[in-house]
Amino acid sequence: MNERDETLLRDMLDAARRATRFIEGQSRAALEDNDMLLGYAVVRAVEIVGEAASKVSPETRAALSQIRWKEIIGMRNRIVHDYLNVDYNIVWGVVSKDLPPLIDKLEKFISPE
Repeated sequence: MNERDETLLRDMLDAARRATRFIEGQSRAALEDNDMLLGYAVVRAVEIVGEAASKVSPETRAALSQIRWKEIIGMRNRIVHDYLNVDYNIVWGVVSKDLPPLIDKLEKFISPE
């Protein structure tokens, strides 16, 4: 794996960890209704995961074929291009259900610093 891809994977991992930490002890409603700052922070972290994913080389994506690259990048595109209509139920599902397995996969692949 080249250095650029390792940096991008670390960015994905860091942003995914942040997003999951942000929602610890929170309810789904807090994302949209009760805490605008929380909602913005979580959405931004998910966006960063997708942006970094979009820049990972085809070779590294192939080596990590168990990661759902298209879905991750697609989520980023929906957030960025349709920001007025972010569905916080979907964001909550992504962060609470999809990011923990992604974190596990990235941790196993990336060498410790």
